[in-house]
Amino acid sequence: MTRRKISVVIAGGGSTYTPEIVCTLVNSLDSLPLRKIKLYDNDGERQAKLAKACEIIVKEKDPTIEFVATTDPEEAYTDVDVCLAHIRVGQLPMRESDEKIALKHGVVGQETCGPGGMAYGMRSIAGVLENLDYMEKYSPNAWMLNYSNPAAIVAEATRRYRPNSKIINICDMPVGLEDNMASMVNLNDRKKMDVRYFGLNHYGWWTDIRDKEGNDLMPAIKDYMKVNGFVSPMMAANEKEESSWLETSRKSKDILEFDDSLIPNSYHKYYFFPDYVVSHSNPDYTRANEVMDGREHSVFTSCEQIAKNGTTKGSYLEITNHATFIVDLATALMFNTKERMLLIVENNGAISNFSDDAMVEIPCIVGSNGYEPLAMGKIPTFQKGLMEQQVACEKLVVDAWEQHSYKKMWQALIMNRTVPSASVAKELLDDYIEANKDYWPELH
Repeated sequence: MTRRKISVVIAGGGSTYTPEIVCTLVNSLDSLPLRKIKLYDNDGERQAKLAKACEIIVKEKDPTIEFVATTDPEEAYTDVDVCLAHIRVGQLPMRESDEKIALKHGVVGQETCGPGGMAYGMRSIAGVLENLDYMEKYSPNAWMLNYSNPAAIVAEATRRYRPNSKIINICDMPVGLEDNMASMVNLNDRKKMDVRYFGLNHYGWWTDIRDKEGNDLMPAIKDYMKVNGFVSPMMAANEKEESSWLETSRKSKDILEFDDSLIPNSYHKYYFFPDYVVSHSNPDYTRANEVMDGREHSVFTSCEQIAKNGTTKGSYLEITNHATFIVDLATALMFNTKERMLLIVENNGAISNFSDDAMVEIPCIVGSNGYEPLAMGKIPTFQKGLMEQQVACEKLVVDAWEQHSYKKMWQALIMNRTVPSASVAKELLDDYIEANKDYWPELH
C-alpha cells in the first residue's frame, strides 16, 4: 500500500540539530514519504546560515520535495501534517548565563537540571505555547512533536494550558542511553531490546530490559555499568565523544553502589552528587561554551561549506538517535505503525501509586490516534519520593510563570535537590530575574 506524502515544519530551524533532522528525513522516505519540508525560526539570520545547506541536502535526495525557510508563522504552519519543535528561547548565550549563575553560587550549573533548567523553563513556556497556537490556527489537524527543553516543565505547561492540543512531549536522552546499553551486550541496535522504564524527564529508571527472545539483559548491563557506568564500548571507541559526556556517563557507576535494583538515567548525577559536580565544573567554561566551540562551530562550518560548494559531497553531517527517534515517532503517528516509544505523558494511573496529574516518562504504543500509555504498576519508595519532590518543583515553576509569583519561584528553587538552602535559593532567584528581564514575566 502506497503511503501518502506529508508536509513537515521544523520549528527552531536555526538549531544546530536541524541539518541532521533534515538528513534523517530525506533518508527515511520509504517509511515517511515527504512532499514538503519547512524551516521556521524567529531569528532569520541564524536560520539562513543553515537553510541553504538544508535545501541542497533535500534537492540532492529528492528534487520533488518542496523546501521552504521562513520567519512568517502563517507560511510556516499552513498545510502542515507534523511540526517538529525544538526551540531555544534565549539561544546559547542564555544557556551560558543559566549555568554560570548557578556555579557562582556553588550550585549545579546544567541546562535542564537544577536552577539553570528552571530558569530555562521560565523562558520556554511562552514560546512553546505560541508555536502550538500557530499550528492549531493554520493546521488544526497537525501533530506537534515537542522536544524543546526543559521537557518536563514544558510538558507540565502544555498539560495545564493546552490540554486538548495534539502535542506529544518527548526526549531522546533515554534512547541514547539505550544505544549504549545495547552496545554493552553486543547488540548493534537498541530496537533489538524491549524495555520498561518509568520516571520524569531526565529523572527515570529502567526496570526491565530483554532481547527479542525474552532473555533478561539487566544482570549483564548492571555488571558492566558497575565498572564503566554508561561509557559503553561504542562510546569509548568514538574519538569525537566529548569529555563532559564521558564524565557524566562514567559517574553512573557510583549510583549503582547505593541502589542497584534498577538502572538509573545518567542525569541522576546532578541530583545525587551535586557537590561533586560543582567541584568538577569550571565556572568560567561550562557545557554551553563547549557546545558553542564544538557542535555549534562544526555544524555551521559544514553548512557553510555545503552552501559554498553547492553540494553535500565531501561534507559530513552526523545522523544521531536524536533525529531517528523523532522520525520514528512521526512515522508511527502518520501511518499507524503501533511503535513502542518512551513519551512524556500525563500519568493517569499508569504508575499506580503516583499522582495522576504528573507528567511522567513511560513506554507508550503510538498510532494514528495518538498514544496509549502502558501500565507500570507501583514504583519503589526511594524512586517515588525522589519523583514527588521533583514534580513539585516543576509544578511550582509553572505556577510562578502563570501567577507572576516571586514566592512560587523561590519555593521551586528551595524544593530542588541541587539547592542547599532557602537563602541560596533567594540569591539565585534574584540573579536569574536580572539576567532574564527580557524573557521572564515580571515576578512580584
